[in-house]
Parts: sequence; C-alpha cells; structure tokens
Amino acid sequence: LLSTLLITPSTTAFAPPNNKATTPSRHHRNSNIPSSPLHAEGATASNIKSLEAILFDCDGVLADTERDGHRLAFNIAFKENGIDEEWSEERYGKLLEVGGGKERMTAHWNEVGWPAQIPESDRASKVLSLHLQKTDIFMRLIDELAAQIPESDRASKVLSLHLQKTDIFMRLIDEGKIPLRPGVLRVVDEAIASDVRLAVCSTSNEKAVSNLVSTLMGGDRASKFDVYAGDMVRKKKPAPDVYLMAVEEMGLEKARCVIVEDSRIGVGAAVASGISCIVTKSSYTGGEDFTGAKMIVEELGNDGDDVVTLETLSGLLES
Repeated sequence: LLSTLLITPSTTAFAPPNNKATTPSRHHRNSNIPSSPLHAEGATASNIKSLEAILFDCDGVLADTERDGHRLAFNIAFKENGIDEEWSEERYGKLLEVGGGKERMTAHWNEVGWPAQIPESDRASKVLSLHLQKTDIFMRLIDELAAQIPESDRASKVLSLHLQKTDIFMRLIDEGKIPLRPGVLRVVDEAIASDVRLAVCSTSNEKAVSNLVSTLMGGDRASKFDVYAGDMVRKKKPAPDVYLMAVEEMGLEKARCVIVEDSRIGVGAAVASGISCIVTKSSYTGGEDFTGAKMIVEELGNDGDDVVTLETLSGLLES
C-alpha cells in the first residue's frame, strides 16, 4: 500500500482533536475537525503554516490500484506463465493482509500449495529476485532473465512473476485505466501552493510508485514528491521504517507531519512512527479496524463542505 506526507514550515500548530479516530459519513464530519478551510471565509495562507509535510501511501490512497490494477496484473502474469491461478476480488482482499507483492504470492502458495510450474527449491532467493521483476528497468530484461533462472528455483520463479506483474501494472497506468482518487490532485496542488512538502511512502516498488505519480499527476507535480519504497527499508508496513526514513532524510519534524493511509496495516505503521494519520477508505479496506487514526473519511473529496483541506490536516497535528 502507498502513503503521502505533507509538510509545512510554520512552528505554530493547531490544537489536535482527541486521539480517538472518528468515522464521519461522506457528508458528516467530526465537529472537532475544521472543515474546508481554504473555501471558508477569512482563510489565509498563515492558517496552514503549522503543517510541514504530507506523507501519502500509494496504493488505495492516490489511486484505487489494488482491485483494478495490481490484482489484474497478477492474474495476467500467472496466465502468461501457464500458472492455473486467478485471484478473485474476495481472495485478493484477504491477501492484502500481507504487505508486499512478493510476500503476497509466497503467503498464498504456502497456504494453498505451490503450482507445478514452480518446483520446490530456494524460495528465499526467488522471492528476493521478484523485486527486480517488479521494476520497470528490469522488465525489459524479462526474457533474458527467464532464460538464466533454473525452473527448479522456486524463489527466482516468484521473482520473475513479480517482475512481469509490475510491467503489466505500469502498462495499465500508462493506458489511463487507473485514475487518481477524488481530491488527491486538489490537496496536492494546495500543498504545493503553500510550500507544504510531499512524499509517497509505499510498500510498492520505487519505480512503480514514481511512474504512477508522474503519469497521473504530470511531471511538474511529480518533481515535488520524494518517494520512499518498501524495499528501501529492512521491514515493510506495519513496521514504521518507511515513514521514519522519510522523516529522517527529508529533515522533518514528526509533530508537523500528517500521513494519509487507507488500511489497517498502514495505520499501524503510522501509529508506530508517532505521526498523525488520516484514513481515506478504499474499496478493500472499508470494514477494517483503524484504531489510532486521527480521522477517517471516505475520500479527500472535491466538492461540498466536507472536503479535506490543509487546515483539516493541520488540525490533526500532535501537540
């Protein structure tokens, strides 16, 4: 799953709401959280300077990529490799409890049995090589790599599948089949205009995340983002490593950052990092437990009085 961090340079923070997560409907917001500040009378840039950065998760937050992107890409990769496997929406939703594509395939086959096309061998190295398959730079080398990977090496076969899956997923992005979620561009543009810093912190591959941001937001916006991926750190979400890396490398104050997540795993990482978190529920995560989040909404929104703004996010900051 991908996460975005917004950061601003001011030192004065808004008083935070209570620590209990609230779950307003699409048109009913928690009265403790300020609403649509940039659209409210008298709102000024100085009102939002306490927010230093916004850290976004990627999958499910920037775009609803899991159901209509990653799942389809996995299934196409299985088919192209002669593997009799097709993940339904329900099954993939269950597998999302496991963070990371390589880990997801391994967990699935450990549970249901490995396909005949992947004889038992060195699974660890195969899973490790999967990360290479998921990158765009190595996608062009799939055929060459496949010829070098022994069929008996189960781990490397999984790696190869993940590489193919990543290439397919990136094609879906390029073809415009995976749109941004409502309100994402609006919040990003407001942040850029207010000198709030931006990052994406995801369990996905760095190149896949960068491709999604640049393709769906354009090069100018993409240049404002720092990207931190799961394979850059020792432990993936729900461990806080990727968020802690972003804070350290960007030189941020945790108390002045907000994380945007969509899943229980992501909220766990946010809470463990000590950074305030807002949840925008996605197609697979609506019924999950978001204990620890400061606010829960259906989406960031584009219209109405309940859209999430920079002032909304500032109101979530830690004292």
